[in-house]
Amino acid sequence: MRFPLADWIDDHDRCRHNLGSSGMRGSIRRPPLPDPGPEPPDAQELVEALARSVGVDASRLFLTHGATEGNAWVAFFLARARTGSDRACRVRFPEYPPLFDLARAAGWTVQDDARPAGLAVVSQPRNPEGDRWSTEALFGWADGARHLLVDETFREFARAPSFAAASRPHLWTTGTFTKFFGSDDLRVGFVVAPEEEAERFRRFIGLVSDEIPDRSVAGALELLRRIDYVRAEVDRVMDRNRSALCRALPGTAPPLAPVHFDRVRPEGGDRLARRCLAASVLVCPGSFFGEPGGVRIGLTRRTFPEDLAAYLRVRDRRGGAATAHGPTRGGRSARASTGRAMRTRG
Repeated sequence: MRFPLADWIDDHDRCRHNLGSSGMRGSIRRPPLPDPGPEPPDAQELVEALARSVGVDASRLFLTHGATEGNAWVAFFLARARTGSDRACRVRFPEYPPLFDLARAAGWTVQDDARPAGLAVVSQPRNPEGDRWSTEALFGWADGARHLLVDETFREFARAPSFAAASRPHLWTTGTFTKFFGSDDLRVGFVVAPEEEAERFRRFIGLVSDEIPDRSVAGALELLRRIDYVRAEVDRVMDRNRSALCRALPGTAPPLAPVHFDRVRPEGGDRLARRCLAASVLVCPGSFFGEPGGVRIGLTRRTFPEDLAAYLRVRDRRGGAATAHGPTRGGRSARASTGRAMRTRG
């Protein structure tokens, strides 16, 4: 599945200073992954290992080909027979675009306020803001929504427990191996369904989803066994890069996720992103995330300190200094669709 943010990053991946990526691919030394061999690995073993890692019963966990696919199946599964206000999907902007774009594709009407809704979607830790809400803040924000879908793509970076372990009714979570583990090639993700929906979702996903390839199952199992090794690799890169960010932008809280959202009003993120491209610096315009007043910066590359310095030289050249970092609402501007976001080729 392709989407505009991914196209933006891929179209400009040859920039000298690449701050577009939010995954560890190419930045860590991944442990060697086994060949599946003549005896295919047991996918149920992976299900059980993942269930233990997030603290739920294995009967609630379902393998997918990534978190985006998992989010899609949940959105479409829940959209069945919804009408009126029950077709509303609550979003807090800025937000990872596939979450609200997939909701729209499934027939949900996206809204950024506290009106009753059939579904609320959110990334935790946040993409692009990098923070993580407390359990009380998360469930308070979702109050009045029938179902809550939490994308936990960045959870391992924060060393945080999964919200799935809270066993809250109507709570769905998703995860993936693409970001923390740097394993885009494995194409493994998962959905944790609420206990009361697990059997119905099992029948649904059995109809719409394919099995995970043996190589991906074997590789994911090995990465879970070697998670301490992977974490040490990730920490070496991220600790240095978080420190570099906080030195360059005093007052910035160290992000828990490998991203930072730099608010650059009054210039705006799209215009700044264009100026950055002219200097061979890649950042992601905030309009992709429903908040055009900033840009997302990825912290995952080993060259991040030099890349950040190059970005700041461009940003500050015309006085487009960021406002103080902190959680804000996207307001009416957050209704911008990624379909209207800037897409520059070349």
